[in-house]
Amino acid sequence: MTTDRATADRSHEGIEVKPVAGHIGAEITGVDLAGGLDDAVVAAIRAAVLRWKVVFFRGQRLDHAGHIAFARRFGEPVVLRKRGGASTPDFPEIETTADRLELGGRFGMEHDEWLQRRRHTLLRGWHCDHGARVDPPAATILRAETVPPYGGDTTWSNLAVAYAGLSSPVREFVDGLRAEHRLGVGYQPRPGEDAYVRHLLDHQVASLHPLVRVHPETAERILYVNGYYVEQIADLSRAESAAILEMLLEQATRPEYTVRFRWEPGSVAFWDNRATIHLAPGDNAHLGFPRTMHRVMLTGDVPVGVDGKPSEPITGTEPGRW
Repeated sequence: MTTDRATADRSHEGIEVKPVAGHIGAEITGVDLAGGLDDAVVAAIRAAVLRWKVVFFRGQRLDHAGHIAFARRFGEPVVLRKRGGASTPDFPEIETTADRLELGGRFGMEHDEWLQRRRHTLLRGWHCDHGARVDPPAATILRAETVPPYGGDTTWSNLAVAYAGLSSPVREFVDGLRAEHRLGVGYQPRPGEDAYVRHLLDHQVASLHPLVRVHPETAERILYVNGYYVEQIADLSRAESAAILEMLLEQATRPEYTVRFRWEPGSVAFWDNRATIHLAPGDNAHLGFPRTMHRVMLTGDVPVGVDGKPSEPITGTEPGRW
């Protein structure tokens, strides 16, 4: 068996890193994440995440404590001040999502209305985690507890190859631009009183990020755009900004730059939140099957642009404070 990138990478004795799509995603076998991982195994996993942007493990037996312990081998877990109602108070590093239990009834809206108002364009749901912060998480580790028998897949896209796939004149143009990322920009208000709009106004989070960030570990240039948080490109008119953002988001989500993962109980996905955007499933809400996931995020740094300038906080965010 060859060991080049077209087939599989053998990073450490007993571990196999097998790519699953042309530009992003690899499945790692031969490792028990609940066991005591030596430094060589941790280094092999880290290298695979940096190379393939998201890696997948199947058949893992992690509990909350093991999930956090695994995450700590790669960075400092984020402790959120506010988490979803399904999260346990005993492990503040873990956020649990339970689909309808999370969205249904909040701010007077049921699940279907949430999706209608939050995702009113086909690309609006694509996002990185907490991208409106001035220091978004460096990585996310998500494990599946309960999944539907079909549906419920997650999709990721590689923003490094999305940038590389732009023409040279467009790359030169976007290298010098910055964009405002703001919580709630994808939400369509309800007529009249809207409790969620009041909540957003009381909890504003916004930052000015480079449209192209330089990855702090690989030095790759990342097309730092997503549909969920990006409000407007700075110094452009709204009409110019809207047209360019649409073009860039279509580029960022081209099918050849993506990978789609079929979850099973015990599956774990570990992705580089600095170099990817992802799309949560939209095909399972009507099925009525439970889908319970547990997430740990790792603290990140402030993005830096091609010009060496870091992102700037606008409101409701400062580095290191959650």
